[in-house]
Amino acid sequence: MKSTPFTATHIALGAKMAEFAGYNMPISYTGINDEHHTVRTNAGVFDVSHMGEFILKGDSALELIQRVTTNDASKLTAGKAQYSCMTNLNAGIVDDLLIYCIEENKVYMIVVNASNIDKDWEWIRSYNDLGVEMHNISGKTALLAVQGPNATKIVQQLTDIDILNLKYYTFVKGKFAGVDNVLISATGYTGAGGVEIYFEDKGDDAIKIWNSIFEAGKSSGIKPIGLGARDTLRLEMGYCLYGNDIDDYTTPLEAGLGWITKFSKDFTAKPYLEIQKASGTDKKLVGFEMVDKGIPRHDYRIKDEEGNLIGRVTSGTQSPTLGKAIGMGYVSIDHSPIDSEIYIDIRDKQTKAKVVKLPFV
Repeated sequence: MKSTPFTATHIALGAKMAEFAGYNMPISYTGINDEHHTVRTNAGVFDVSHMGEFILKGDSALELIQRVTTNDASKLTAGKAQYSCMTNLNAGIVDDLLIYCIEENKVYMIVVNASNIDKDWEWIRSYNDLGVEMHNISGKTALLAVQGPNATKIVQQLTDIDILNLKYYTFVKGKFAGVDNVLISATGYTGAGGVEIYFEDKGDDAIKIWNSIFEAGKSSGIKPIGLGARDTLRLEMGYCLYGNDIDDYTTPLEAGLGWITKFSKDFTAKPYLEIQKASGTDKKLVGFEMVDKGIPRHDYRIKDEEGNLIGRVTSGTQSPTLGKAIGMGYVSIDHSPIDSEIYIDIRDKQTKAKVVKLPFV
């Protein structure tokens, strides 16, 4: 298994470790529920250095990004970020990602999921007949997500950059905790507010930044948070997880990602998606709450009242915030309206649930 710059620190802190996307990652420290509530009400730090980062440079960098992603990256100016995805020729989702505009029309950073680094790199490269410089900086880039309502107040102590007034999906670069060339982005995967901090893993910079954040947040009760709580937090917000809720066989329109699918430009699978938009989808990703007792899990079958198969669960958990079981899944379009009754097949028993509006919290 690969390590991040913080793996030894996680182990020293007593984290429960497990393999994730080929990395030895912390799943929890004090328990998923405790860590979840810490982020919702205070602040927590996630090591997400396993994520992938690509730099695209050159006069045609924007053109390449426009070819392979569904959102309109031409709207980006320096210092702004965008959520997007890449589609294959059948409109399945190659990956969902973030695009950072470092220099308008010239330099961009693309952040991809850890499990898809090699696949995404090859996919973008296959469309690069434009002479765009491509640099895979994943192996030398560290990434910490400081999330929660008190996160920005804590990190503001470590820089002269104005973090408190950083608008959602914008970023700045500068000195942070005494380290130069740090990118601080008002993004995250929790819905609790906060920032993500990107920096080069060199010397003792990683541990210096980690220790500085925890020292600054000591009096506030900041805690390290594992991937277990990251998953429950994102699910409460209805955020998709690649490999669960979206994959190479689900389209952006089926996944409720029509808002990042712009037909005003050309991109891979645009013709397929135009047809799907006009004719409508056969299935739709929905959120649901359990009515009967039971916790839905990935790949559990979803049925109608008569026991007919109508879909499958993609993600599910016991929501720490709501105190009830929630989930997401694809169902046939006629069972997708809000308040529709559906049944999750849990241990061969039809367990009632109802479709609800996302996000859950």
